[in-house]
Amino acid sequence: MARSRQQRRARRAEAAAEPRANSRAAAAPREARPAPEAPSVSQPRGGFIRESYAELKKVEWPSRPQVMTGTIVVIVAVAIVGIYLWLLDQGFKNLVEKVLI
Repeated sequence: MARSRQQRRARRAEAAAEPRANSRAAAAPREARPAPEAPSVSQPRGGFIRESYAELKKVEWPSRPQVMTGTIVVIVAVAIVGIYLWLLDQGFKNLVEKVLI
């Protein structure tokens, strides 16, 4: 439904003249809340160490078999990538020696 520019402007002017119930401008201003107080900095000595120890108690540490399995997976992955890179190096070495040098 195409409207002329004058019709659109007239409609906007009417809408601007009507007060909106949900408008933020029409709403009553909010009361200012006081800022929350900063946490106390003065902790007894060793507080950081006690908190760290408490957090370490919450950690779910891996069992010995899980560590062994993870280590083996990493070693095998490193060996595969190492062999792949060595083969690429050997191939490019011949290319560089024969073509570029």
